[in-house]
Amino acid sequence: MEILRRNHSLALATLVCGMAAIAFAGCSRATQTPGERPPPTVTVSQPITKKIVEWDAYTGRLEPIEFVEIRARVSGYLESIHFDEGQIVKQGDLLFVIDQRPFIAALNGAKASLGQAQAQMAQARAQLDEARAQKKQAEAELNLADARVKRTRTLRMSNAVAQDELDQREAEFTQAEADITASDAGIGLAEAGVATAQSAIHSAEAAVETAELELNYTKIYAPVTGRISSEYVTEGNLVSGGAATSTLLTTITSVNPIYCMFDVNEQQALKYIRLALEGKRESSRSAKNPVFLGLADEKGFPHMGHMEFVDNRFDSSTASIRVRCIFRNDNEVLVPGMFGRVRLPGSAAYQAVLIPDSAIGTDQSSQYVYIVVDGKIERRSVEVGPLVDGLRVIRSGLDGSESLVIKGILLVRPEMAVNVETGAIEMREDGLPDDYTPLPKDQWISPGLSSISILKNSTQTAVGATEEAIR
Repeated sequence: MEILRRNHSLALATLVCGMAAIAFAGCSRATQTPGERPPPTVTVSQPITKKIVEWDAYTGRLEPIEFVEIRARVSGYLESIHFDEGQIVKQGDLLFVIDQRPFIAALNGAKASLGQAQAQMAQARAQLDEARAQKKQAEAELNLADARVKRTRTLRMSNAVAQDELDQREAEFTQAEADITASDAGIGLAEAGVATAQSAIHSAEAAVETAELELNYTKIYAPVTGRISSEYVTEGNLVSGGAATSTLLTTITSVNPIYCMFDVNEQQALKYIRLALEGKRESSRSAKNPVFLGLADEKGFPHMGHMEFVDNRFDSSTASIRVRCIFRNDNEVLVPGMFGRVRLPGSAAYQAVLIPDSAIGTDQSSQYVYIVVDGKIERRSVEVGPLVDGLRVIRSGLDGSESLVIKGILLVRPEMAVNVETGAIEMREDGLPDDYTPLPKDQWISPGLSSISILKNSTQTAVGATEEAIR
């Protein structure tokens, strides 16, 4: 109990001392005279006015124009491989050879069958010629029999010959008519034999062509020029071909030029459509608008290409539309699968007012800046746009002639008198042009030949090489 009394007395004494100190401090401040604060000093500069293009930012993925899976078209044992993994191969280069011996034997058998069919054709034509000769002979005998029977009938009317002779002549005429009918049947049969032999020749020729194709398919050539992958199958293995599950041997990706794919959301796409309708920006469907690309380790956007394709519908799951641009890749620094920073023109060129982001204040309802008018602060609401050359585009609120507060905005309030010192707004060039036009036709980047024509040319080259090897 004694301890509790002592603690209570100590707390009460501490409280009294604190209240006395507060009262003394209040009395002291009451006796002081408030001093005049000097006006704050702010740094002002005139906004930058220059011609710009708003370059919309996207992230794209590089993709090859040609990507070919090299698969076997016939089954057999892999005999040899003729490329270095990961290197550039040219269209028409020999890549793989499958054991050709079974296919050479099949081709020889097909050629033998063709020879047999041609011999049958020759025999059928000889038979047709024989049947036609027999018909001519039968026609001659018919004419002779007809003349004899007519003469005999005349003689019989005068009883110059016996009835038996007339009957014999009429029988000979009937026999000659039968021989004509038999000759016609023989000609028909011979013609059928010729048609059969002709069909056999066509079938044998098709078998020879098939055997030549299969023999040609044992040598697999590069259908496109590009960088080849690794050997998925090594020599000596059995590979299957000619089906959807054919053995995948390797892949080739084209290198130059190269595509970059990215998605444009619905809001941005509508902006481009409206600009095209207003005549301020040509649509990328009809014009090759320039596009700039920068990789992860590159400053700025050193790669220039152009728009190449806009899809025909929006993806309902992402509310975006797929677009594609194309770039030259002479130094092969652009590799399929890489990501890139893409810049696409989002406006026509126009005069814009640019200020630093640090000069812009934000409250719950709007964005604003401070300007100095007659030595006093004035607040001005602004509408901002994208960043260009490290500065913010001001769409409305400033015309570029104002004295803008660029440093010290936290020290001032509207209607406050200030001291000013002149500063400068610094720009950081992003390397993008301040104007653009769609690329003329002579500057378009062509994706090259289609895969179909390349495969056709490669096949023709391979067929020629196979025929030469057989000869």
